[in-house]
Amino acid sequence: MAKNDLTVFITRRESHCDECGADLGRHAWITLQEEKGALCLACADLDHLIFLPAGDAALTRRSRKYSTLVAVVLEWSRTRKRYERQGLLVEEAALHQAEAECLADADARARRRERAAIRRAELDQQYMAQFAQRVRELYPDCPPGREQEIAEHACRKYSGLVGRSAAAKALDAEAIYLAVQAHIRHHETNYDELLMQGTDRWLARDMVADDVRDVLYTWRGGR
Repeated sequence: MAKNDLTVFITRRESHCDECGADLGRHAWITLQEEKGALCLACADLDHLIFLPAGDAALTRRSRKYSTLVAVVLEWSRTRKRYERQGLLVEEAALHQAEAECLADADARARRRERAAIRRAELDQQYMAQFAQRVRELYPDCPPGREQEIAEHACRKYSGLVGRSAAAKALDAEAIYLAVQAHIRHHETNYDELLMQGTDRWLARDMVADDVRDVLYTWRGGR
């Protein structure tokens, strides 16, 4: 609260205005002036202001900036034994201007997030294309389109698959080999059938190892 801020208190006891004599009841909004005592908002010339609850820092900051007249609203906390800020009283036009700017900022942030998401998608597509191209370079005789299947599977986000590793992102031959090997194991052998039959994963891999090796040799062009 700034040093020269006007202050409005929300009362807990029965109150009245010392200027107009109005009975304000409990939870009245009053200002305190030494020479006049407690004043209702009308007598304090604050009744034209709009209450802005605390909670939105950006809206509060902007409303305070644009409002010529500002009053801080306080209420006594029995638990904490102190007055606590409830919000501000600000001019309606200032609040509207502040709300418009905050909405514009929210739209701008949303647009930035959208652009960033598009950029990430573009980069992922570029990476997958490079990954697929590298598969084709290292395994030139793999069936048409398989390089794309391997790349899409290996590079899937959040999968923890080999294609998301640093080595794969550098298009390291060993990382590409692991991705191709896994594809062959699942698509060119009976590995998945063995797993469905309850065969231990490592035993199943041993059982199909020769078949995987043969396909790798063929896809490499007999190299």
